[in-house]
Amino acid sequence: MKLKIKNMELENNLVLAPMAGVTDLPFRLLCKEQGCGLLCMEMISAKAIYYKNKKTEDLMASEEKERPVSLQLFGSDPVIISEMAKQIEDRPFDILDINMGCPVPKVVNNREGSALMREPKLAGQIINKTVRAIRKPVTVKIRKGFDEMHINAVEIAKIAEAGGAAAITVHARTREQYYAGQADWSIIRKVKEAVSIPVIGNGDVSDPISAKKLLEETGCDGIAIGRGARGNPWIFSEIDHYFKTGEIPEKPALEDILKMMRRHAELMVKYKGEYLGMREMRKHIAWYMTGYPYAAKIRNSVNQIETWSDLQILINQKIPSCR
Repeated sequence: MKLKIKNMELENNLVLAPMAGVTDLPFRLLCKEQGCGLLCMEMISAKAIYYKNKKTEDLMASEEKERPVSLQLFGSDPVIISEMAKQIEDRPFDILDINMGCPVPKVVNNREGSALMREPKLAGQIINKTVRAIRKPVTVKIRKGFDEMHINAVEIAKIAEAGGAAAITVHARTREQYYAGQADWSIIRKVKEAVSIPVIGNGDVSDPISAKKLLEETGCDGIAIGRGARGNPWIFSEIDHYFKTGEIPEKPALEDILKMMRRHAELMVKYKGEYLGMREMRKHIAWYMTGYPYAAKIRNSVNQIETWSDLQILINQKIPSCR
């Protein structure tokens, strides 16, 4: 099943949702190799681009082979967001996404991220001004609402469509929920029924069965997968295979997981250097090992990994002894 956003048709309707500290270039490349239709970068502050922050430059690193890729901006100033979007438009990304869903307090307290769910007028100004500033498609990521007393995803979606947004992603939780509790897929269906632009559903998709169920219950056009992909880039190939054949593929064997772990670590070292790459790899190793009975036993070893050699010792000595 393919997804079309403006004049761009993706290979399928599977999207890697942006996650801070997770969807960096190495992880995106792995998900691309597993057949993900659209990759999303970590969210980037429009103000940080304006002030030429060095870390932000690193966050915007991309490669031609990962395309199509979406670059996500967050902020609260329509002028700054639109001007920064225009300033970076010639970079190798295909879609500009505006974040109106991040629940983190330091973001919300600056009227950014999901705080914009409380300010429909400002949200509309940001979308409208950014759409008019660049040629590339502009999409928007929202939540169900700010809290259960203010469920307004449909209102914001209509504003986004009126402002020229090419698609909208709905995370079916409120800001107050963060990532806890069950996602309310009914809000995705309501948004889908209210607008004519593509709607991408997000929340609680962890395998092919839940992916199919989301499509059937909401009628959404695409599926954005975030936490379900951590330590599990295979989720995209598994879902795509299921959609095409009706067969659920077998889960990766431990040897396949260890091979992916090595490949991930190689990319981390290549793009970030051994010092930073291996330290950032620790959380990924823990995610790859989730569900195995010995995962808790190796946690301490994972947190001590500093070099490529440390990882090899873990894989060759610690993990086999725990089987």
